[in-house]
Amino acid sequence: MRRPVRRGARTRAALDAAAIPTWSGPRGAASSAGSINFVRAPGWLPAGRRIYAIGDIHGCRAQLEQLHAEIVLDLAARPVPAPLLIHLGDYIDHGPDSAGVIELLVSAAPLIPTINLLGDHERMLLDALDGDRAAATDWLWAGGKAALRSWSLDPDLPREQWEAALPPDHVAFLRALTRMHREGDYLFVHAGVRPGVAFEAQTLDDLVSIRQPFLWTDQPLGAIVVHGHSSGPAVVRTDNRIGLDTGAGMGGKLTCAVLEEDLIGLIAI
Repeated sequence: MRRPVRRGARTRAALDAAAIPTWSGPRGAASSAGSINFVRAPGWLPAGRRIYAIGDIHGCRAQLEQLHAEIVLDLAARPVPAPLLIHLGDYIDHGPDSAGVIELLVSAAPLIPTINLLGDHERMLLDALDGDRAAATDWLWAGGKAALRSWSLDPDLPREQWEAALPPDHVAFLRALTRMHREGDYLFVHAGVRPGVAFEAQTLDDLVSIRQPFLWTDQPLGAIVVHGHSSGPAVVRTDNRIGLDTGAGMGGKLTCAVLEEDLIGLIAI
């Protein structure tokens, strides 16, 4: 008789990463706040603290609005003294309404403390606004043309005119984005960290763009890294990281991890 194969957390993560992306939504994720299923998390937060961490948004305003509404409902049903909302970056490109996402975050986000992290797509746009022509070309190729159209701008508009044509409060929002946030056992960052390098010594390139060796390492990283950037059909949970990019803007769902004490739950819209 064949013995069942036992798979560790790293093997499960590799299988998830290699899975054919059906984009049906992350396994174990609820579609509403009232049906969140909590399981043991790899890290811990102090009692009374709850963090809602949302993965890559990529121009999906309607999904983000729905997810924000579920967070508000969850807080109404299960109040907590110290909630925190963290967006993990990549607000723009790919999806239909980059401008609408930024406007929502500027003027209509839930009235709870919020940290907005920098993603690689925002970094490309900011570098372009600062005169980096190569970054401008990269951004247009990576979804910038659709983003410009969402701001009612012609994609052929000269790059030197982009900043003056964008809403000033949207540019201010982008320039104020944060690189990382540390809380309890967790580090929140867009892409990941380089193993073996202290958090304060991490380069911006790695924080917003790294994939390997971060995605494959099973060594301790100094914290459980909660990140986006590397998309797949399922949330990745290992002993050293939680990956929350489930393909919003590319046919997938927008996922929020709900972290409290030693538990994690998922909502996906």
